[in-house]
Amino acid sequence: MSTPVPQGTRWDLLTEAHQALRTAVMGIPADGWDRPTPAEAWNVTQVLQHAAGDQFAYASALTDGPKPTEDPFAPSGELRGTPAQVLEPALAATVAAFGAVESPDTEVAVPLPPFKLPAGVAVAAAALDAAVHAWDIAVATGQLSPLTPGLALALRPAADALVEPLRGFAYGPAIEPAIDADEADSLLNFLGRRADWKA
Repeated sequence: MSTPVPQGTRWDLLTEAHQALRTAVMGIPADGWDRPTPAEAWNVTQVLQHAAGDQFAYASALTDGPKPTEDPFAPSGELRGTPAQVLEPALAATVAAFGAVESPDTEVAVPLPPFKLPAGVAVAAAALDAAVHAWDIAVATGQLSPLTPGLALALRPAADALVEPLRGFAYGPAIEPAIDADEADSLLNFLGRRADWKA
């Protein structure tokens, strides 16, 4: 069960992105954990570990609370506990951390450059991370994408604000979208992911 977050702000975007990630993880088949993903060189287990680690990183930047149990940039690929035991504490920590911030204009710490952002942008960055890794897992395991055009449209301003300084580190070079690309495909291409990726 997810923890409620304030509505009417960018905080509800975090709820939607977390649900997308949760849905993708719940849909991983028993034989799906070692499958390759669009996150280069990482299998499904590693993407789950990385996604959980990123959420812990956003939470701990705000609160100095629980830290990732795996190195987000070198996940082991060895699942300790159930998928829910890996994911849910990370989602809960992020929700609690942002839930304590009252205004989207409040400057808060974030784990990546520029290391301080207005809370409304920071929470959208955490949501962007969760939603993209939900897509990674879903396409790697034959599920429908939880990154809907509507969610992608809501996340695009965060991507526009954050991605360029992180090219070559967290994101690859942008890819020119196809003429018929929807908002989800365009967002993925902007982040350097091939929207038509196949295992």
